[in-house]
Amino acid sequence: AEVMAGRRPRTGARRLSALRRFYRHLQAKGSVSEDPTEGIEGPRIGINLPQSLSEEEVERLLAAPGDQTPEALRDRAMLEVLYATGLRVSELVALRLSEIDSQAGIVRIVGKGGRERLVPLGEEAQAVLADYLRDARAVFLKGMPATAVFLTRRGGPMTRQAFWCNIKRYAAKAGVETPLSPHTMRHAFATHLINHGADLRVVQLLLGHADLSTTQIYTHVARERLRVLHARHHPRG
Repeated sequence: AEVMAGRRPRTGARRLSALRRFYRHLQAKGSVSEDPTEGIEGPRIGINLPQSLSEEEVERLLAAPGDQTPEALRDRAMLEVLYATGLRVSELVALRLSEIDSQAGIVRIVGKGGRERLVPLGEEAQAVLADYLRDARAVFLKGMPATAVFLTRRGGPMTRQAFWCNIKRYAAKAGVETPLSPHTMRHAFATHLINHGADLRVVQLLLGHADLSTTQIYTHVARERLRVLHARHHPRG
């Protein structure tokens, strides 16, 4: 029990698991006859459900930058692409022109572990991105070459930290009170897809999760949607 004392549930669970493997090894070798961890109950680990935004909050956030300046066009395009594709912020700021297929309306992303995936942009994100590329990006370039899609005033690629500051500023402007994290728009992307009927395996592919178990954090969304649909359509709902 001491292995759990004063420990967070996940830390205690990891230590208990390591001790169990150790004593099983000793038992297999015949060094011990009993496993003292056998009677210890592991801690209960809750599911950390991701914070998401409502569709109405997302609409306000996307509109917050406006379109009056090159920076506003860039930030609106970044938010639209982020919500349309569910990219990680690190993937968004690293996006290169060569990874955008404007004809097909898709982006090619090389994510964690070198895994490649193709993600649709959607009409709205394509239109806003085209406005930025046509009217604003050249302002940042100042005649210098650059491969990154999203640039700063100095012509360098946008950083995760700078974009994160922008998101918080626009959230305050839009009156969005839901606590934000760098993954908030990614969670909103997945949640809203499922709310509109997308299968978990489709969401897994779009998010670039190697294992469906990672995507299953969104099963609570799918269950709630099923409950609402049952209540709405079943004769005795």
